[in-house]
Amino acid sequence: MTTRELDEFAGWVEGLMRERGYDIDSPRGGGKSRIADEAGVHRAAVTRLLQRQGMPDLETMRRIAPLLGVSVRDMLIRSGRVTPEELPLAADLLPPEDWQPSLEDFARWLGVPDDRLDVFVRVVNQFLEPGDASVKGRRPVEGRRAARD
Repeated sequence: MTTRELDEFAGWVEGLMRERGYDIDSPRGGGKSRIADEAGVHRAAVTRLLQRQGMPDLETMRRIAPLLGVSVRDMLIRSGRVTPEELPLAADLLPPEDWQPSLEDFARWLGVPDDRLDVFVRVVNQFLEPGDASVKGRRPVEGRRAARD
């Protein structure tokens, strides 16, 4: 981490602290101690950051982020420890809303080997109601209702 990156991160955190009403500017304002107490971290960790002496550790960031109204993800990205690509938002990982997984998709997610995929689909189909359209691409089992009745 470069001095410039540490300075930018500390400046961002300072701004958040001031926005949230922490008096970090006056020597007797108590803002640094209040943040440390509310976050459950050592005052020295807050002081080191504000004096640009070092980046807080992960646990300190995890505890301070909610007090400052930001996510741990944002704090980690702003600190330069990870990139947005390394820590994607959960919504970025979701499939489109209209996508319906097939039984084959479920089998792959569960680690079913390819040579057993057909068996998996046949067995799971036995537990689904005939005409159930909730699982796209499922292969209906013929004569299932007669076997059950």
